[in-house]
Amino acid sequence: MNLAGARVLITGGAGGIGSAIAAEFLAAGASVMLADMNEAGLAAAAARLGVPGRVTTAVANLTDAAGRTGLCEQAAAWGVNVLVNNAGVNHFGMYDELTAAQVAQTVSINVLAPMLLVHELLPCLKRQPEAHILNMGSVFGNIGYPGYAAYSASKFAIRGLSEALRRELADSPVRVHYLAPRATRTPINSPAVEAMNAELKVAMDPPEVVGRAARAILEQGGATAVVGWPEKLFARVNALLPGVVDGAIIKQLPVIRRYARKPAPATPPAQDPSLRRQTT
Repeated sequence: MNLAGARVLITGGAGGIGSAIAAEFLAAGASVMLADMNEAGLAAAAARLGVPGRVTTAVANLTDAAGRTGLCEQAAAWGVNVLVNNAGVNHFGMYDELTAAQVAQTVSINVLAPMLLVHELLPCLKRQPEAHILNMGSVFGNIGYPGYAAYSASKFAIRGLSEALRRELADSPVRVHYLAPRATRTPINSPAVEAMNAELKVAMDPPEVVGRAARAILEQGGATAVVGWPEKLFARVNALLPGVVDGAIIKQLPVIRRYARKPAPATPPAQDPSLRRQTT
């Protein structure tokens, strides 16, 4: 795809990865519409990008039907022909310690919101001479990883959606792409994640690496891509020989648990029996 002149809707546009994708697409000659719930963050991102006339913002709650419809109507009137589903949340922790609300939010934002956004925008995209959908996944959408059970499940779902839609829309003007970054240094990571990755020597890319990969997959027309090495290899090995990856990850499990488990509640010091007698 030639991005010059493209009109690109990027959800999660106030975040580090969303802004980095926008910067790359703007450099290629596209116009971008940044969508996010964070109005102040959107304004700051647009100011940082500094391309007057080619950056539009839209405040939208993607988990709300009215919010999605309003965004789709605004994007359609603007002439969108590329949708980047980038918005997401990640609650790091052992699965039995996540709250039901955290699990539900992960599915709502990471799975239902992009699925419904695509569903609502597809008629508009099909009317374009050429249109593209880029779904942002994760290497954890290829490899289920401890501490990320809900997040992994959500990204496995988006990978499946992308694969099915790519085949379903093969005879239409719409092309579907799936990009799976590895660990990326953004504010979505908690201090525990940062410390765990450092101890396990997990490489973390700056958002600009993901931005360049997003531009490349569209310009080159690739269907799927995993960012980073050896993550690309692990994804392939996991698809063919999951037991090999099981063994490697299980060795990391004690470290993962140490960072992912909630701290035990403080136990009050035992009271001296003589003090109890004095206060009765």
